[in-house]
Amino acid sequence: MNLTLKPEFGLSGSALKVIAMISMVIDHVALYLMEYGTVLYETMRCIGRIAFPVFAFLIAEGFIHTKSRYRYFFTLLGFAVISEIPWYLLNGADGTHNVMFTLALGVATLMVLKNLLQRSLVLGFLWTIGMAGIASWLGVDYEWRGILVIVIFYLFNGYGHSFPYSKGVQFFCTFALMMYYGVIGAVMAYMFLYQYNGKRGCIDTYFVKNIFYLFYPLHLWILYLSLIHISEPTRRS
Repeated sequence: MNLTLKPEFGLSGSALKVIAMISMVIDHVALYLMEYGTVLYETMRCIGRIAFPVFAFLIAEGFIHTKSRYRYFFTLLGFAVISEIPWYLLNGADGTHNVMFTLALGVATLMVLKNLLQRSLVLGFLWTIGMAGIASWLGVDYEWRGILVIVIFYLFNGYGHSFPYSKGVQFFCTFALMMYYGVIGAVMAYMFLYQYNGKRGCIDTYFVKNIFYLFYPLHLWILYLSLIHISEPTRRS
């Protein structure tokens, strides 16, 4: 992998997952429970922008190293479906879908792209653009940008080792996409990613990984119940 320091230093994949999870929770607490427009709200949302680039990076890494890409895809898809109920309760019928669908679509894109690249760069490009368009049409979180970021991480992780300045180009391309959601958050995300040491860390068994995935719908349910609790005194008054 291109983004590595010496193995004894830096952050493992598990450490990056924990950082992304904490960032995501901070972001969602601000989004659903905090008053919009305050300094605290904006600060928490800024920290929350760390999450997706890190998750996208880990999805690309996971795709490269997983023993079963089909199981990887269906695991993400399954948790996306489970997470859709609390997502709907929090967001209503706004036409959007949770980020687990984005990650699952990203893996589906990579599964076909890997084979297409062996035959034609043009077909690979068209497939990627098509899947990005589907992501936007479906209304998944981060839409087309999310798919492209996952693909860029995969291409440079899997094929960019001999490409000059591949690490810098990888960061530049993905940063240009993620800065739409906040420049400072994107910068912080890439500061963490730069520390990646290529190790998996403690979250490396199928059971532990599923607990990690389960955290996503669970934290949405907790946020929804918290929102109801906060809203009750207002309704009574």
